Amino acid sequence: MLKTQWDATLYEGKHAFIWQYGEDLLNLLSPEPGERILDLGCGTGQLTAKIAMTGAVVLGIDADPTMLEKARYNYPQLQFAVADARNFQVEQPFDAIFSNATLHWILEKDAVIGCMHQALKPKGRLVAEFGGKGNIKAIAEALLGALEATGCLSPEIQLPWYFPSIGEYTSCLEKHGFEVHYAVLFDRPTPLLDGDTGLANWIQMFTKSILSGLSTEQQTDVIQAVEHRLKPVLYQDGTWIADYRRIRVVAVKE
Repeated sequence: MLKTQWDATLYEGKHAFIWQYGEDLLNLLSPEPGERILDLGCGTGQLTAKIAMTGAVVLGIDADPTMLEKARYNYPQLQFAVADARNFQVEQPFDAIFSNATLHWILEKDAVIGCMHQALKPKGRLVAEFGGKGNIKAIAEALLGALEATGCLSPEIQLPWYFPSIGEYTSCLEKHGFEVHYAVLFDRPTPLLDGDTGLANWIQMFTKSILSGLSTEQQTDVIQAVEHRLKPVLYQDGTWIADYRRIRVVAVKE
């Protein structure tokens, strides 16, 4: 769902926590054999495959062809399709939509919720987790501060994330015809792999739309400035800890 292309190898190799933390979200989904389930923002397909193992018929969609190429390589027996969450359509409605770590990448929340609503059967359920209010607050503030300090902050630079409160997001769901059955916002400090380079890997993976206009030297300067600002608060015993906060929702199409 990103405007910039993902690095599927870096995603799998250094950021597997994204789908690993999403595994227990499957307990809220509780897929049944024979159900048709849409995995929205499926990435490289790990959770799509786990849903399929329950006997459900699952389709994984993602806006990034590189991620889907890797998903098809990983799970050639499963069905994947390129689709934009803001304007996708389905030929036959689904029993459920599952989405992990995707919806915070799409600023046009109303368009996405409207598409999810039309893609579900009546009484079909939506089960989703994504970044909530306060997610990566320290990282985002340090990044903007580092861009300004290094002379790289321009008016065109915008943070690419949408991190709503429970009240904001559940109200949007209700406006579009969902009944919200469950919603929670919680802290989830997340250790990053590779010790000293963990935060740099995260920045290179998830802030491409911000750094893409900078030279290699400027990017290095910004990353080092972010590390300097955050080391006192997010670096513990040789490991960077990302200040994640997640929102989980379960809603039913009325």
